[in-house]
Amino acid sequence: MRSIWEQTARLPQFDALTGGVQTDVLIIGGGMAGILCAYFLEQAGVDYLLLEADRICGGVTGNTTAKITSQHGLIYSRLAREFGLEAARLYLEANEAALARYRSLCREIDCDFQEQDAYVYSLGRRDKLENEVAVLEQLGVPARLVSDLPLPIPAAGAVRFPGQAQFHPLRFIAAIARGLRIHEHTKVLSLRDGEAVTSGGTVRAGKVVAATHFPLLNRHGSYFLKLCQHRSYVLALRGAPELEGMYVDEAEDGLSLRSYHGLLLLGGGGHRTGKKGGGWAELSAVAQRAYPNAREAARWAAQDCMSLDGVPYIGQYSARTPGLFVAAGFNKWGMTSSMAAAMLLADLVRGRENPYAALFSPSRSILRPQLAANALAAAANLLTPTVPRCPHMGCALKYNRQEHSWDCPCHGSRFAQDGRLLDNPAMVEIDPPDTP
Repeated sequence: MRSIWEQTARLPQFDALTGGVQTDVLIIGGGMAGILCAYFLEQAGVDYLLLEADRICGGVTGNTTAKITSQHGLIYSRLAREFGLEAARLYLEANEAALARYRSLCREIDCDFQEQDAYVYSLGRRDKLENEVAVLEQLGVPARLVSDLPLPIPAAGAVRFPGQAQFHPLRFIAAIARGLRIHEHTKVLSLRDGEAVTSGGTVRAGKVVAATHFPLLNRHGSYFLKLCQHRSYVLALRGAPELEGMYVDEAEDGLSLRSYHGLLLLGGGGHRTGKKGGGWAELSAVAQRAYPNAREAARWAAQDCMSLDGVPYIGQYSARTPGLFVAAGFNKWGMTSSMAAAMLLADLVRGRENPYAALFSPSRSILRPQLAANALAAAANLLTPTVPRCPHMGCALKYNRQEHSWDCPCHGSRFAQDGRLLDNPAMVEIDPPDTP
């Protein structure tokens, strides 16, 4: 189950850490956000070090659909309604700045960067699309409501957001990561007071950036309540029609579509980690119905952290950890959000002001409806009298028959049938469970 990105890119390799070191900024996590942060600090002449527990981009970054867009579902009408038009404007500016930085960097990198319009469609709620277009017009975006869509399902229409992009994420990483100060196969075992104890030695750092997908410390920031994780699935189909543009359903469980070098990337089948969902079976049914002459070239799955309010957590880890920073909760829009996070964090660790710091602050209010849902899900699974259990916080694991893994419904940790850790926030393996 390797993505087409993993099959068609060769990433540089880095030695494991051996012995104790000291640095001004320690970055934990070698995905897109962590590597971009390291790249910007390198460009600024800042002393830094990046640690990756396995191989760089071996997690979510290697399993993305690789859309670079400021259009994150119908987010602008929601932001304007719940936080005001100025918050929507700041969110747009931060993501457009991220897109512009990708556009600039990719001029010198062979990574299949391609300008594309983005479309958010709805199967039945044209009023929601009209509301989104109205807000985007107030923000100065030349968005349009369109009806004629090249999709295999009948849609009520879509919001067309011009001037967005798609690319090959691992070819991009292969270019920018070379020459950076990175240690792979170096797992952080504990972190406290600017000191990280790792599998290869101790690292002392003035400031620390946790870019580990799901934050690694439970005792600060309440991320175990502020985040939940979702699985989503992708089929790469050969022989399906070529699509111009990138498409996503405004509904959380809808389809995502884009093309790449003769392949149609069909995404969907999503569900909260540890719960039941359509998965690849749902996508295969769609493909057989809509593209009967297409054949499957690859399949893969991704896992995304979802914030309480649809806005990522980027900034100081908590009010009581002045030297510790975080980037998490990208809500299935990891490519643009990773760049926005890296740009913001590169400013914060150098003590520079950034106009988007307050918008993305992890210390903003958590009084959102999703908070109660997260807390109830965790409580229910903590009280479930089954084994095996997740070593993160003790929740009962559920067996995922499609992916042959043990998944945690509370916080999204996943384990292979032999007990190997597949996805955090858990940091250790489990004893091999009996397959049900």
